[in-house]
Amino acid sequence: MKTQVAIIGAGPSGLLLGQLLAKSGIANVVIEQRSPDYVLGRIRAGVLEQTTVDLLETAGVAARMHQEGLPHDGVALCFDGQRHRIDLLGLTGKRVMVYGQTEVTRDLMDARSAAGLPTVYGADEVSVHGFDSPTPSVSYLKDGVRHEVQADFIAGCDGFHGVCRASVPAGAIDLHEKVYPFGWLGVLADVPPVSDELIYVHHDRGFALCSQRSRQRSRYYLQCALDDPIAAWTDDAFWAELKRRLPAATAAQLVTGASIEKSIAPLRSFVAEPMRFGSLFLVGDAAHIVPPTGAKGLNLAASDVAYLWQGLSGFYAGSHTEIDHYSARALGRVWKAERFSWWMTSLMHKFPDAGSFGHKMQVAELDYLCSSQAAMTVLAENYVGLPLD
Repeated sequence: MKTQVAIIGAGPSGLLLGQLLAKSGIANVVIEQRSPDYVLGRIRAGVLEQTTVDLLETAGVAARMHQEGLPHDGVALCFDGQRHRIDLLGLTGKRVMVYGQTEVTRDLMDARSAAGLPTVYGADEVSVHGFDSPTPSVSYLKDGVRHEVQADFIAGCDGFHGVCRASVPAGAIDLHEKVYPFGWLGVLADVPPVSDELIYVHHDRGFALCSQRSRQRSRYYLQCALDDPIAAWTDDAFWAELKRRLPAATAAQLVTGASIEKSIAPLRSFVAEPMRFGSLFLVGDAAHIVPPTGAKGLNLAASDVAYLWQGLSGFYAGSHTEIDHYSARALGRVWKAERFSWWMTSLMHKFPDAGSFGHKMQVAELDYLCSSQAAMTVLAENYVGLPLD
């Protein structure tokens, strides 16, 4: 098989890139190790920046998002038992859209299928070849038969543990990482959200987050130890601990119910640079990870896709300028989002070695933040998403 762009990974970044390239008349094939059901079974965040919403509109997959998604004009920060609203729309003129990553992926899958674009699921032993040569290719095993795809470019949208970044020689890539000493216990439940907007909680027992997927489905998180056994967190134990960390008035409004998904996720900050190696481009989690505190993971992947789509469109139109600057453009936005996510994580969580002084510094910063329009504007500008350059 021959194509112009071989895309490894059928998550939202790979599918969005494929959709945008197809609309620009650029042939592409998506190759995914897992099944469609497995991909759709991944539970991920769903706070979309305006730039991500705009890209989904350009890709022609925004109709259901606009019908079912929840536009949010603000977020709340809680500390010392008090709740403070950050007016995103009033401070920046922008809002965010709450729409689950699973739903974004489903919309992209449906659009790709309807357009008859080639997608390979269940591809085993995927490997990339010759990306530092004039003849790059991707090989994989499907139903016991070895296949090869020859392409002009390879887009590595295959995640943190994927084959693309692992195929880059160690001396050609720099890795930067910070691992946090706690995790997030997440619960998904079919109960109405406790608030119309997200609530971030700083508490001396640990961080909490009240989020949502729809008007009848909620997603809640608690900071927990990485070695906590998930079995110890019964539904009753989870709801009781969440109520302890919420302000009393908010806790009184909490509707509880049986969880339909429960998991503990580690937190890390990670960047690999550069993000281009010959004809191989790293996209999304293959190149960077952010702690979810700043709601930047999916949005950073989408901005990578935007830069790469622009670069490839320019290349096939006869210009190398944007494709040659893909890595620098993407990393400029990545590091700003990494900073914001690290700052939010450092501000809102309980760190085991911070002591009473560290806790007092967090409260002082939160108090200043919520009393200063300039400080709230900085938070709001970063939360709704910095513009693409």
